[in-house]
Order: sequence, then structure tokens, then C-alpha cells
Amino acid sequence: MEKETCTFSYCAKPEVVEVETDILLVGGGMACCGAAYEAARWATPKGIKIVMVDKAATDRSGSVAMGLSAINTYMGENDPADYVRYVRADLMGIIREDLVYDLGRHVDDSVHLFEEWGLPIWKTLDDGKKVDGAEGKKVGKLLKDGGKPVRSGRWQIMINGESYKVIVAEAAKKALEYNRQATGMEQNHFERVFIVKLIPDANDPNRVAGAVGFSVREHKAYVFKAKVMLVAAGGCVNVFRPRSTGEGMGRTWFAVWNAGSTYAMPAELGAKMVLMENRFVPARFKDGYGPVGAWFLFFKAKATNALGEDYCATHHEELKQKYGKYAEILGTCLRNEAMMDDMKKGKGPIWMRTDLAFEEAKKVMD
Repeated sequence: MEKETCTFSYCAKPEVVEVETDILLVGGGMACCGAAYEAARWATPKGIKIVMVDKAATDRSGSVAMGLSAINTYMGENDPADYVRYVRADLMGIIREDLVYDLGRHVDDSVHLFEEWGLPIWKTLDDGKKVDGAEGKKVGKLLKDGGKPVRSGRWQIMINGESYKVIVAEAAKKALEYNRQATGMEQNHFERVFIVKLIPDANDPNRVAGAVGFSVREHKAYVFKAKVMLVAAGGCVNVFRPRSTGEGMGRTWFAVWNAGSTYAMPAELGAKMVLMENRFVPARFKDGYGPVGAWFLFFKAKATNALGEDYCATHHEELKQKYGKYAEILGTCLRNEAMMDDMKKGKGPIWMRTDLAFEEAKKVMD
């Protein structure tokens, strides 16, 4: 059967726009915004061109655009080696320890920049009083100057994060504009352009030479040619069908439009996929849209089965027999396994005791 080919018999051919650059960033979330800022700092003085392509509007693209109540990792007084041990235990050994250690070494520098750019971070004052980000900006010191954050766990710090992504996107856009003016490019930030395929180098089968996509607003197709690329277009959501029905089907915390193109496009060209063994299947509660971590870590809420039992406690010995040292302290994976086991045994639904959540928090907050 002959392969179907578009002959444009029912529509006009799109305008084809070709863009050449040195560095191509595919995506407009936190990863590529951070890469744009960092790359512009060292590449611009050398005349290296940077282009970022986002299928959405960068101010509100990516999962962080929904806003966050906490930053999940801030080292502060902690040792990066301890952070490696924590991640290793939580993910049951399936990690790249060198990458996790590097994250621990450098993450605080990024958080300090976020605060300088305007992100409100909760502070613990000298008298022990805890204040939210808005008050913290008025009366608290910056973290880099010795300010103490409010922690919701050993690694997490609380923020007023409604505009978290907008703040980071503004820094990225300014960095790209700085690069554009210095290198003489006509445009180097493309929004609402959907990249769908990577292009191999005609002379080197082990090299990617560019990417193609289309505008979701204009009748244009784009061909981007680059010397090096970063593809960070989000994860892959709804691989597993949620138990929710009806309106609850839409209550996915992670960005629902992340269809796995970050993995698919490089894989189509033969890229080596590493650490794909990790599949994050988080618990979500029907009356809340956000992640449940804040309830557990900050508000100290408890989750029980319908019988009022702490399923982590009732399954602990069984999990230690199955998983050994990884079950001494139950990480996310094993807590979820215990919960799902109770559901299968007819002990559901699982209740989040929000009525008891604020008892400890009330003692230290106005």
C-alpha cells in the first residue's frame, strides 16, 4: 500500500522558517529556563547563539506554572552526602549517585537566585517565630546572608510560590534578550512552537543536527539547526490510568499535556535511555489538586485506611521482610505499596486526616 503523502490539495503550504543557532533549548519549563540563564552567562561573551523553543507561553509553561508551596530541596546546613543517602533509600537504590551529589552541591545557588529575583521564601526569625514569604521579605534576611528558612521536612523549605514560574521565566527571557542583542540574532525565543521531531546529521549518524516543529498560532513550520541541544519538554503523564472518575479524572497535579516527547524524540534517533526504571506513581486525594507532601511534612497529617489503621505501621514488618534495608524507613514507593495493598484488601477508601493536620502548626504560627 502506498505511503500517504500530504499534497496540500485542501490547504495552503505553510511558510517554512529556518533558524540557525549554536545552542538549541527545546522546552520552556524550569529546566530550559535555567539552562537559558546559565548558558547566556558564559556563552554570550564568546558570541555563542542560544535559542529556546516553547510549545506554550514561557511565563506559564511546565508543571511549576501551577504554583508550589515548597521547594523540595534546599541543603542549608545539610551535607550533600546525606542527601544522596536519602534519595538512595527513597528510590530503593535506583539512582545515579554522582548526579544526585552534584545537585546537592549546587542547588542552594539556584535557590538564592530565585530569592534575589523576587521569590518570597518563608523565614524563621531570631526569636523562633515563623513568617510566610510576604512577611519574610520585609523582616527576614536573605538566605545567602544567613536567613533561616521554614522547613516542612529535612530537605524542603516553604515558599509563597504562586508566581514561582513567572519569576524564573522573566530571568530566562532577560538572559535570552541579552544573548540576542550581543549576537545579532533577529529572534531567539519562540513561544507556541511545537517541536515534533529531531533531525539527524546527514554526515554523522550519531549526531543530532536540529529539530522541526510548527506554530500553534500561525501557519508556519520551523526548522531549527543547532550544534548542541537540550531537550527538556516535560515528563510523561497519565501512563497509568487514575482511579478517579468523572471530574476527578482531570485532577492531575503534573502537567497533563506532557506526552513523553522528551523521551520519544531522542529515542527515535537511538539515544541511550538511562534510569527509565523509575516510574513515579504518586498518591493524590480527590478533594485536593496539589501534591500531598505538604499535608504529611508540614501540617503533620496522618493517612489511614477506612478502619482508622495506619497502613504504614500495619505493613511495616511485611515490607521489611520483602525489601530489607530499604524498608527500615518507608520511602514514597513503599508507603504507596502499603496503601494500594489495603485498597486491594477492601480496607479503602484511604482517609487524609486533615482535621488533625494543623494541631502542631498552630503552636508555632500566628
